[in-house]
Amino acid sequence: MSDVKLHPLLDNGIKPATADFAGGTLRCLCMTDKVEIKIEAQTLHNHACGCSKCWKPKGARFAVIAVVPRNKVSVIANAAKLAIVDESATIQRHACKDCGAHLYGRIENQNHAFHGLDFVHTELSPQSGWAAPGFAAFVSSVIETGTPPTEMDEIRNRFNEIGLPTYDCLSPALMDALATHVAKQNGVIQAS
Repeated sequence: MSDVKLHPLLDNGIKPATADFAGGTLRCLCMTDKVEIKIEAQTLHNHACGCSKCWKPKGARFAVIAVVPRNKVSVIANAAKLAIVDESATIQRHACKDCGAHLYGRIENQNHAFHGLDFVHTELSPQSGWAAPGFAAFVSSVIETGTPPTEMDEIRNRFNEIGLPTYDCLSPALMDALATHVAKQNGVIQAS
C-alpha cells in the first residue's frame, strides 16, 4: 500500500453509499455561524478532482466533488457569508467568506450541458451515506498547483490501488454527455 496522500476521504478508505440515502446538510468550517446547505437527494458522479479551481481541504492534493440537481440544493443558514470565488468561471463556486470552504458550485449558462446540476463537497457533511467516489478527473492538473511531475506515476498507482480509474479530463460517460450536448446544439445529431 502506497503512502501517497490524495484526500482524507480517499486515504482513510472509501465508504460505500447507503441504500436509500436521501441527502443531508453541508456546513462550512467556521467554528460558529456556519453556512449550512441542505441537499435533498443523493449525489451523482462523485469523483476526485485535481483541477486548480476546485476547493481542497488543507493538505489534500485532490478535491472530492459530486453533483446533485440544482433544485435539490438550498442555503438554510448564514447565506450572507457566501461569495462567488470567480465570477468569470463556468462553475460559480460559492464559498464561505470567512473560512474559504466551497459549499456548492453552480453553472448559470443555460446552454451548458451541466446546467441544472450543482457541484457539492459532501466531505462537509456530518451525515454518512453519500455516493462514493467512482473515478479521478483532471489528474495531471495537480502539477499546475505544485505537485512535481515526477510524482504522477505514484499518484496514478495510488488511485489504482484504491480502485479509482484516472483521467486527465472527466470520465468517459461525462465526456460523452458533453460531446452529445454540443452535437445536438450544432444539429449534428437530433435532439431527443
